[in-house]
Amino acid sequence: MTDRAGPPGDPEHGGEREQGKAYGGAGPPRPGGPGDRGARWGPRPGREGPVPRPFLRRRWVRWTAAGTAVALLGAGFGAWALYDRLQGNITRDDAVIAELERHEKERPLPSKQGALNILLVGSDTRAGQGNGQYGSTRGQRSDTVILLHLAADRRNATAMSIPRDLMVDIPSCRRADGRSAPARTAQFNYAYSYGGTACTIRTVERMTRIRVDHHMVVDFQGFKRMVDAVDGVRICLKQPMDDKDAHVRLPAGEHTLDGEQSLGYVRARKSLGDGSDTDRMERQQQFLGALVDKVQSNGVLLNPGKLYPLLDAATSSLTTDPAIASLIDLYDLVRSMRNIPTKEVRFLTVPREAYAGDPNRDQLVEPAASELFTLLREDEPVHITPRPSDSGAPSPSPSPTDTGRAAPSGPPAPTGTPEAGTTPVPDPTFSGNSAARSACE
Repeated sequence: MTDRAGPPGDPEHGGEREQGKAYGGAGPPRPGGPGDRGARWGPRPGREGPVPRPFLRRRWVRWTAAGTAVALLGAGFGAWALYDRLQGNITRDDAVIAELERHEKERPLPSKQGALNILLVGSDTRAGQGNGQYGSTRGQRSDTVILLHLAADRRNATAMSIPRDLMVDIPSCRRADGRSAPARTAQFNYAYSYGGTACTIRTVERMTRIRVDHHMVVDFQGFKRMVDAVDGVRICLKQPMDDKDAHVRLPAGEHTLDGEQSLGYVRARKSLGDGSDTDRMERQQQFLGALVDKVQSNGVLLNPGKLYPLLDAATSSLTTDPAIASLIDLYDLVRSMRNIPTKEVRFLTVPREAYAGDPNRDQLVEPAASELFTLLREDEPVHITPRPSDSGAPSPSPSPTDTGRAAPSGPPAPTGTPEAGTTPVPDPTFSGNSAARSACE
C-alpha cells in the first residue's frame, strides 16, 4: 500500500511537515511571537489596515504638550525680556542717598507711618539724547519741582509746586566735582545747579521741615514720551499761542497736544497769560491733572497694551533713589495710588509774595506757608478752593502777591469738636485745583 499525499496543511496527511519546511522547520509563526512582523512593527498603512485610534490619540497629545511647552517658554522669555528692558531703563541714584546720609542729623524725622513724600523734579538739562534742541547742553536746572504727599490711607494726594524764583536759604552743598558750594540765600532752582538732587532735597527739607522719602527726576524726553504713550492730552486755549522758542503755534480753542507740543505748552512763559512764573505753574498743574485723569479714565493701568508704552516712556528718562529703583517697587507705588479719586488729587503752589529785595523774585507768605507745611507734615488733608482757569488767557491786572490762601466762600468748617465757650477754629483753605477739573472748564 502506498501513502497518499494529503492537502497542504492537513496534519493527518503530512501537511504540517510541508508547512515546517516552508518556515525552515520551525512551523508557522505564532501570532504575537517574534516571527510575527505585524505584531512587532504594526500594520503598514495602506497594506495591513488603518492605524489604531489609541496610537493617533497618543501622538496628538504628545504634539500638543510639546507645542504648549514651546509657547509657554516663548511667552516667559518675552515677558522676561520686557521686564529686563524696563528695569534697565531706570537710573539708580546712589550718590544722592550717600550725600543725604552725611547730613542725616539735620534732616527732619519721618512722617506718619505709611505716608510718603516724593520730590518730583523736572530737569531742564539738555545733556540727554534728543534734549540738545532745547538749548545748550552745559549745566542743569530744576525747571519744575513738586513735592507730592501721599496720605497714609491713600485716600488723597497733594502736589505742592515750589516756584523756581522763590528766595530760599540754600545750605552748603557738595558740587559734582567734589568741591563745596557755600551756603547762601538764592533762587530755589540754584540749589539744583549747585548740588543737584541732594542739594534740592536738603533745601526743601530745611524750608518745610518735611522729610523727603523718595525722589524722581525726569527730563524733557521722558515727559514727551509719556504724553505720546497716552495718545496726547486735551487742553483749552482762550487765546492763540505762537511761541517760537517752545515750537508751538496753535489757535484758540480745544486741542489734544502730542508730546512735543505739550512740552512747549507747559514750559512757555512769555507767550501765554501774564508772562509770570505763577501763571506757568498753574498751567503745569492743570496739565498734570489732565494727564492723571486720562491715565485713570482710559484704564491704562489695567491694560497691558497701553501700560507698557507708558512704563517704557516713564522709566526711560527716570532717575530715582535705590528704594524705588526697581520695576516692582515702582509698580507697587503706582498700584497703591490707583484708588485715589481724581477729585482728591490736589494741586497747589506754596503761598508766596513778591520778594522785598526784587519784585521779580518770590518769598514765602506767613503764616499761610507754615500752616500748609504743618498739614502735610502731620498727614492732615489739605482743603482747596478752585481758582479760576486762565488756560492761557491774559490777566488784566496781575498781582505781585499770591498768598495761596483762598478767600472764604461760605461758613468755614470747624476743626475737631470745640469746647464749651470757645469759637471753632476753621481749617485753612488754599487756592488750587484737582485732577478732576479739566483745563477747559
